Amino acid sequence: MMVLMRLDMPGRDLPGAGGEVEVLIVGGGPVGLTARALLERWGVRTLLVEKHRELSPFPRSRLVNVRSMEIFRMLDIAERIRAAAFPPEYGRIRFRDTLHAPDFASAAMIGVNGPVPESPEFGVVTSQDRLEPTLLGAAASQVRFGAELVDVREEDEAAEGVVARFVDHGSGAETRVRARYVLAADGANSTVRARLGIGTTGPGAVGRVTTVVFDADLDHWSARQPAGVYLTSQGSFLPLYPEGGWAWFTPTPEDTEGADWSGRVSRSLGADVAVDVLRVQHWVVNAFVAERFRHGRILLAGDAAHAIPPAGGLGMNVGVADVHNLCWKLAGVLRGWARPGLLDTYETERRPVAHRTLGQAVENSKMMFQVQEVRREQLQAGGAQTPDRVEPPWSEQYFAQLGLVLGVAYRSAAVLAGDGIPPETGTTYVPTADPGHRAPHLRLTDGRSTLDGFGEWFTLLTLAPWEPPAALPWPLRVEVLPAEQADQWGPDPLGALLVRPDGHIAARWSYGPPDGDTLHDALTALTAG
Repeated sequence: MMVLMRLDMPGRDLPGAGGEVEVLIVGGGPVGLTARALLERWGVRTLLVEKHRELSPFPRSRLVNVRSMEIFRMLDIAERIRAAAFPPEYGRIRFRDTLHAPDFASAAMIGVNGPVPESPEFGVVTSQDRLEPTLLGAAASQVRFGAELVDVREEDEAAEGVVARFVDHGSGAETRVRARYVLAADGANSTVRARLGIGTTGPGAVGRVTTVVFDADLDHWSARQPAGVYLTSQGSFLPLYPEGGWAWFTPTPEDTEGADWSGRVSRSLGADVAVDVLRVQHWVVNAFVAERFRHGRILLAGDAAHAIPPAGGLGMNVGVADVHNLCWKLAGVLRGWARPGLLDTYETERRPVAHRTLGQAVENSKMMFQVQEVRREQLQAGGAQTPDRVEPPWSEQYFAQLGLVLGVAYRSAAVLAGDGIPPETGTTYVPTADPGHRAPHLRLTDGRSTLDGFGEWFTLLTLAPWEPPAALPWPLRVEVLPAEQADQWGPDPLGALLVRPDGHIAARWSYGPPDGDTLHDALTALTAG
């Protein structure tokens, strides 16, 4: 049963096993909630603290990509997320002069608008306020809403902990929390990052946007040509839920207090439509990567580590992948089968991904602006010769980002690979069994996906049954591949693959599985950091 509590013990330490939690998670958005569920699978004691009194009522992030769905599949919640999401035909963006005008350009969200052969999952269009309750229900560990972090500091080395202070928004009471580690997922304006003095690189704030959540009968303009986003010259219109509801994204005006939001939405629709405004939120579009992801026992994830502009729906998803990379490492250190140096590989592996993702989001924005600029030029020229279509600049590559989503490759001490440099991740994904890459989706002997063989353990993929040595300190399972798949893992012979708990290949052997000593040495090396 989930425990939801207030912080109402002024000046006292929180009660709990041993007077501390193993991991304190700051921030209750999708990234923090995913970390909580992952760590609970490892048996790690956590406390999640969120400054707001409840989950966000705003749609915010709209796309759960195929890699995030693979992670949620491991947490046994992918089907629940899909059940509350739009059907696959909504995995498309449509460009229109107004919402009731025909498309002048369109693009599919590859990996969202239907299954792809590279994965047993596909992404979905769903609003963050529908996703978060499912993530909250995916674990039973304590969550405290309405408590804001005011200070965080690491104790001396002998104490091996971090102390954080929170103030309850209702009572004003102050509470101390002691944890072995802190995972900061408290957003682009992260208090933890600011308190630690960690700077950022990148443009910073690049725009101000207002989200207007409203009800209106717009089905006759959208039902025949569904989309997750209708991008018009008057802003973006997004259907929120399968049963109804809309959001309008527009640049924030100077006078927000006196704005007639119902009138603004109606005028932007370009037709006389009754609009019932429910909520309005103003927010800043940020674009940066933190200079460090780790400060001793405090680690940054999600928007606290990197703020990604929304074009392409990459930001939340890269944060989910952050904690998928990090949580098994935290569990290993806390349970004693990994050395603390393993945590250094988190930044080594994920910070380059953040930079590439930021670059792709900027490129996506440029492509969107380019197609709109071409359309403006067409309309300004006017006349009977105005084309009905704009030739998209992306050649179906907008949202076709499987290379960035599934093709991430790591090089760190947690990967036993030579001196090879992983290829730059682009829009195209080419499955490979090279160390550092996500293990490809293929079928095991019992018909399951290879991805279903990964979890809270290391996995040894072999072509024949094999018994690992007894009494290994690391969690390890063996999965058998059908012999006919041997030639699908690259030009070199395949003897065995050692796959990390996050599904990335840690080591490869060409001629049969490793002997006990070799396997022991490999696991020792890659968990030492």
